[in-house]
Amino acid sequence: MRLDFFDLNLFLNIMDSGSFTKGAERSHISLQAASERIKKLEQYFQVSLFTRHAGGVKLTFAGQVFAEHAQAILQQGQHLLRAMSPFSEGLNSNICLWCNSSAQSEYLPLLLPKYLVNNPNIQIDLKEAETNDIVTALDNGTAKLGLISSFFPAPQLQTLEFSDDPLVLICPLQHDLSRIQSLKLADCLNYPFVGLMHYHSLQQSIETQAKLLHCDIQYRLRLPNFAAIAQVVANGVGIAIMPKRAAQRLAQLYAFQQIELRGDWANRKLLLAAKNFDELSTAYQHFSQFLLSNDAQKALH
Repeated sequence: MRLDFFDLNLFLNIMDSGSFTKGAERSHISLQAASERIKKLEQYFQVSLFTRHAGGVKLTFAGQVFAEHAQAILQQGQHLLRAMSPFSEGLNSNICLWCNSSAQSEYLPLLLPKYLVNNPNIQIDLKEAETNDIVTALDNGTAKLGLISSFFPAPQLQTLEFSDDPLVLICPLQHDLSRIQSLKLADCLNYPFVGLMHYHSLQQSIETQAKLLHCDIQYRLRLPNFAAIAQVVANGVGIAIMPKRAAQRLAQLYAFQQIELRGDWANRKLLLAAKNFDELSTAYQHFSQFLLSNDAQKALH
């Protein structure tokens, strides 16, 4: 037997009116059809749902339990209809993802096309910002979802690991450091650097580490992005620190040497962050699940 919403509504109409005749009228079917449908319900569950008397019908105890579940099922059906209506009407859901420059340039371009193709009613707005600013925006409610660097603590937020995002040092091919496989930050601070602009969170983290070593970094040039830095490093201007993934991509365009950086601060991770993941809308939760899914992680490796 197929249990459908119509039978549940019919049952409730009979219950509310106290009469098969009135319940059938409310459901816009004949009395005979209503009686047959209720009889099939009773036969399927092997119970009596109503007791008949001269004034109409009353619920049995089994009927009272059935009524509670019928009301809950119909309410869930209404929730389902409301949830599906935006898709059937072609309406869009907008998601704003705040992310640092590493996530925006090196990770998301690999993932977002597949998600958008499979979810044509979703629109994604990427907002690039420094990790400190993203943490603040998530904390005060300006942002709902963000990708942040693990270097900056955010105990007030919920975070889930998205991907490794280690840093490397790059130098010209003929540089003194070019034959070294790995080094610590202290091993290279006496060489001139090419860096990002002062406001960049990656630059702030590098300079914080240098200050812990009681050193000041000597900058020959500051540039706005990793591509510009890679180009001038390849031309022999200085050395630089950037995400490993960006260095691997840019090594196809510019000739420079990559050197592993040792230390916890350099082996950072990208974290997916929210104030409370359980309180996000369905669209944001679905997108978050995609970013953390096995398929997405395979695409990044």
